[in-house]
Amino acid sequence: MYKNVRYKFIIFAVILISGTLQINIAKAQFSLAGQLRIRGEARDGYGNLVPKGAKSADFISQRTRLNFGYKWDLLTFGVSVQDIRVWGADASTISAADGNRLMLHEGWAELTLANKADTNVKFKLLDLLTFKIGRQELIYDDSRLIGNLDWLQQARQHDMALLKAVHHGWQVDLGFAYNQNTDANGVTNSNYLPGNLPAYIKNSLGTLVPLPAGIVPLTAAGSAANNSSKTGTPLFTNPAGTNGATQNYKSFTSLYISKKFDQTKMSILVFNDNFGKYRLDSVGSATAGYVYGRRFVPNGATDTYNYGVNKRYTYGLMLSPTFGNASGFGKIAIQAAYYRQSGNDRDGKTMSAYHYTVAATYQKDLFSVTPGYDVLSGTTVADQALGKNNSFDPLYGTPHKFWGYMDYFYAGTGSPKGGLNNPYVKFKYTANTFSLGLDLHSFSLNKDMKKADGTTISKNLGKEADLQFSYNMNKFTNIELAYSLMKATDSMPFAKAQAVNDVTAATFNKTGTWAYVMLKFTPDFFYSKPVAIKQ
Repeated sequence: MYKNVRYKFIIFAVILISGTLQINIAKAQFSLAGQLRIRGEARDGYGNLVPKGAKSADFISQRTRLNFGYKWDLLTFGVSVQDIRVWGADASTISAADGNRLMLHEGWAELTLANKADTNVKFKLLDLLTFKIGRQELIYDDSRLIGNLDWLQQARQHDMALLKAVHHGWQVDLGFAYNQNTDANGVTNSNYLPGNLPAYIKNSLGTLVPLPAGIVPLTAAGSAANNSSKTGTPLFTNPAGTNGATQNYKSFTSLYISKKFDQTKMSILVFNDNFGKYRLDSVGSATAGYVYGRRFVPNGATDTYNYGVNKRYTYGLMLSPTFGNASGFGKIAIQAAYYRQSGNDRDGKTMSAYHYTVAATYQKDLFSVTPGYDVLSGTTVADQALGKNNSFDPLYGTPHKFWGYMDYFYAGTGSPKGGLNNPYVKFKYTANTFSLGLDLHSFSLNKDMKKADGTTISKNLGKEADLQFSYNMNKFTNIELAYSLMKATDSMPFAKAQAVNDVTAATFNKTGTWAYVMLKFTPDFFYSKPVAIKQ
């Protein structure tokens, strides 16, 4: 408890000191900004279909964030601290046992190594070269594959190092991340338990026991309420990642290259993420009960399994040409991209997957319309039987932005093994203080999927409509409202692994709705409103 109090006091002291320093110190620049984001949601078929007769889930969540920045000559420093919670998750009077949701969202330093525009820098072979290290957000292009996932209250960040170069209009970024669980003395290997795990688990007989070391436990449906099961799903205290990820990466190396030629931007992404290899294991006995799990860390000197890594490679090209202008005939912005995925997935299955997208946005004055088509490859039933995975995984992007606001695909609830085809059209009206948007999606499988009896289901999954309104009340205050409707087909519960036969599928309501209202307050604590000087 005292550590938490001391930590919070230090944060308060930093804010207080930075406020007294102002921004008039020679050659130094300070920034201090905040964000309070409160979102009330009513979910009735969000993410997955719900059983008929089920009541909607209603709740209010809150993000409270403080962003501190410092810049002096060749050094930029940034810290972002945030608290994420659902209203009522803590008692109104808490104890030390209630835990702490205060976390470091970002904490990084960026050192300038070369800058032709700065006479203080001796190295001038490149226009700009910087090295950024620490916990940081990573965003490329439209956040399709690499993004900060800001829709989620907790967002996404990476503990990594990033070398960034700019020269003659070319941008080249080289990134590296490496994860480990502990720095404790006596640890003699670099194997990684890929996720936050519970301290206790129900074994196969239902007895609550301490979680054995070195394994990710398996339970029926991945639920802490169920017993450990040999054929179960990994159980984490919080999700390992988006798209129903079963483990976090051990390490990654990334290369991003971009260049703008007149009105056309070209970008190339090469991303290698590595996942720890595991073997199925059990701890316990038939009489006392077993804890089943995936073992990622050797179980003593006699354990000779090769706990290496499975290497996955994603690479591709995006082109974004623009024609015309919004005030004349109108502006047309085209986006086309193609990506491949190879190597091995998290479970060691060989991959040969692809994703392509094409869209054209026509903007005239305040109105725009965007028709588009996305394809994410799936895995055929035959390839699944051979232990292959040809389903494209959109990495660490922002799926909420692309494949429906209701997050049925490539979000925390997973995605169909058969992949996804998504023709869509998006309408938007943007004024000075408000915007109104309507997105229409049609979803279908990329590859056939079957029921338990071998019958092939229809590829048509359903249609979704997303209506969103956003209004800027003032410089630091915004209100956003949205309503989404999903009209699913009988194939949806099979595609989302909610059912394997018609009897179970018939129990789900095929109409899903979701609505939210969100208030965003983003004060800049050093901002002062300009004052008109009387003549």
